[in-house]
Amino acid sequence: MYYDFHLHTSFSSDSQAPMESMIQRGIALGLPGICFTEHMDLDFPPGELNFLVDLPAYEKTCRELKEKYADTISVFFGLEMGLQPHLKKEIPTLAASSDFDFLIGSVHVADRLDPYKKNFYEDRTQYQAYHRYFEVVLENLKTFSCFDTCGHIDYVVRYGPEKNKDYSYWAYRDILDEILKTLIEKGIGLECNSAGFKYGLGHPNPTEDILTRYRELGGEILTLGSDGHTPEHMAYDFPKMGELLKACGFRYYTIFKKRKPEFIKL
Repeated sequence: MYYDFHLHTSFSSDSQAPMESMIQRGIALGLPGICFTEHMDLDFPPGELNFLVDLPAYEKTCRELKEKYADTISVFFGLEMGLQPHLKKEIPTLAASSDFDFLIGSVHVADRLDPYKKNFYEDRTQYQAYHRYFEVVLENLKTFSCFDTCGHIDYVVRYGPEKNKDYSYWAYRDILDEILKTLIEKGIGLECNSAGFKYGLGHPNPTEDILTRYRELGGEILTLGSDGHTPEHMAYDFPKMGELLKACGFRYYTIFKKRKPEFIKL
């Protein structure tokens, strides 16, 4: 089994799972290590959830449990930062605000709209909505360099009215190549997020074709995460990930300790 480097607990507003229950599940699964990456989405559109973590309380609990379970599983302290281009000062300040092991930069908001909700897709074709989302991903990548991997770059296809019907790397090749080249130029990793299988897409986020293209372009930093918000979703479909990633051209995946990458053979 592999390290799961994208996990949420009750410190994220969209999870109710106690952190210790996630650690115990990781041990039961035989994971060598896990990284908690609680949500911090500054200036998130108003709604039921605010996606703002109590960072001091989160760090305190994480470090206490890291020590408690040190002989059984490695526990790492991370954050999933919600990227928006207008937060040019706030995001780098957040990234430097604590001694993180690992930082994910993810796009959960495009043009002040949440792709989880229907209003993002109104008066747009699926192609237009998805392409606009990718444009915002690219704009964020050109704005920020203060994180270690880019989370679920085709996140939008989880929630579109037709999900990944008629969606492929080839349909959005030009802008996806720009995204991948920008990641490589900046030395930022690409996340393989297995939650795509949980959402019934039949593929990880991003798809195998995008993962393959990233490797063809010279991308080497690849992180693996389940995006689990409950114990039962930890390491989701991880048993198939090794062969899937090898088929995409990878021989190693990446974990981070103190923001430094370590490459582990698949």
